[in-house]
Amino acid sequence: MTKKIDSLSVKQYDDRISMGNAAAAAVADTIQRLQTEQQTVNMVFAAAPSQNEFLEMLVESHGIDWTRVNAFHMDEYVGLPADADQRFGNFLQVRLFDKLPFRSANYLNGNAADTAEECSRYSNLLLEHPIDIVCMGIGENCHIAFNDPHVANFSDPALVKVVDLDVACRQQQVNDNCFDVLNDVPTHALTLTIPALMAADYVFCMVPGANKADAVRHTLLDEITPVYPSTVLRKHRNAILFIDNESASKL
Repeated sequence: MTKKIDSLSVKQYDDRISMGNAAAAAVADTIQRLQTEQQTVNMVFAAAPSQNEFLEMLVESHGIDWTRVNAFHMDEYVGLPADADQRFGNFLQVRLFDKLPFRSANYLNGNAADTAEECSRYSNLLLEHPIDIVCMGIGENCHIAFNDPHVANFSDPALVKVVDLDVACRQQQVNDNCFDVLNDVPTHALTLTIPALMAADYVFCMVPGANKADAVRHTLLDEITPVYPSTVLRKHRNAILFIDNESASKL
């Protein structure tokens, strides 16, 4: 099923596998088309269990010259050990960056001695490589990247910033079995801001699972407001939200 909510295309599938397949096919088609028009393609990826099926299928896609793709990721915890499985850079390295011959894979360093300087460094990379495609999810509290409601700013002047994470966001990491208990989840992170994400020409948002049903409902049916950061997707010129029957269950 496909429908339109404001400017946002919404595609619903029976389960997360078929959703992941469809999302990967749509992203692969966009990369291939862009590669007929420009030398390099710049992409931002999210690191979360909700992205697993999509990433698995994208890795298997044919007809893409990955040596012409620059990869970025959208957020990273502050202060986790460099080898922690929960670090988003490590998540993407294992599932994506090490499996394909990217032109470059650009990591946010959550352990930088100066986080402000790290934000500046990564912002400059984004300015040097304007993003063509963002592949993302939505948090249980409607955050995109780590733009929780209390720090979300649709007109943020920054491209990358340090944020404190609200309890709902941190609890989601426990719900996703990424951490055992809430106190294990870092309290701060680096994140691309909402304007940085929405500047991409194409946004593909993959949101499966029953635990995301409230977030999907808010995203599609509530007022467009930073109280529900993901509602900004409804203003993007080329965004597609991929959901499954479980995440659509409260629409």
